[in-house]
Amino acid sequence: MKMFTVVADANPEALVIQTYETFSSVSILLLDLAESLEDKQRHLAMAIYQMSEMGLMLAERSLDNERAIKPA
Repeated sequence: MKMFTVVADANPEALVIQTYETFSSVSILLLDLAESLEDKQRHLAMAIYQMSEMGLMLAERSLDNERAIKPA
């Protein structure tokens, strides 16, 4: 069962912006969660946080690339 879908003709820039905002929210939630954890669970939350930060950087670069190739 599909609960979510992305329409085929979605604006690429809008998709990257939404991706960036989603990763930003996940990063904030993970930092909040990590503060309430200790030891191994905290390390795990921080590792996931680092992966979400990499996702943010990838989305940001994609947005920069999208804007660079967009005609003026």
